[in-house]
Amino acid sequence: MSPILVRPVREQLEHDRIIRLLQTKWKRKYEAGMNPGSEQNAAVGTGPSATYPDLVLLSQERGRRLQGVIEVETGESVNHLEALSQWAYFARLRAAFHLYVPAGMVDVARRLCEENQIHVTEIWSYHLVGDQFRFTLVHRSRETPAARARAIAQPAVTARPVAATAPRPPGAARPAVAARPAGAARKPPARAATTKSAARPRKPAKKPAKKPTKKPTKKPTKKPTKKPARSPKRK
Repeated sequence: MSPILVRPVREQLEHDRIIRLLQTKWKRKYEAGMNPGSEQNAAVGTGPSATYPDLVLLSQERGRRLQGVIEVETGESVNHLEALSQWAYFARLRAAFHLYVPAGMVDVARRLCEENQIHVTEIWSYHLVGDQFRFTLVHRSRETPAARARAIAQPAVTARPVAATAPRPPGAARPAVAARPAGAARKPPARAATTKSAARPRKPAKKPAKKPTKKPTKKPTKKPTKKPARSPKRK
């Protein structure tokens, strides 16, 4: 229970009943410690700065790292003073912060969170149906608790001011540029030293082309012509 608030008996009984219902729900996944009424069983932090939210969720591993805190509010505890003293502190932890408020106080809780820049992981509403409490998720933040805590701890980066220069009055001459002394030759820009081989790449040597060899042509052989036989001379 918040040290700045004394609830009516009926609201305090409902408040403690909701804490026990939530402990039963979360103890399957976490080691859930509750602080109903004025009890101080599970703390967040050590020493004089320790706080006692309604429900503390620790990991079931050996280190028992803090995984989340749950704060249950009633109709009278949803106010500006409670938001600054309790909600703002729980929202800066590196763990999930779940806020449970009555169904009729959802808009008031949202407005208090927006005005005071309190980042809540989840906001749940509850109402009584008969003898049973019904819970409804009405808000869920997309930002992870570690990223939210890192953004809060990191200081804002401010832009460095730029020196302002006085404007030149109209008609004023431009500032004179130092003249080059007479006779001073302008130095040509330095060129990178290059070798002949780097400046002109060598062309690959061409291999001498082979002369085509002519095949010897055969001369056509003349066939012997037969002479016609002479007729015998008449005596």
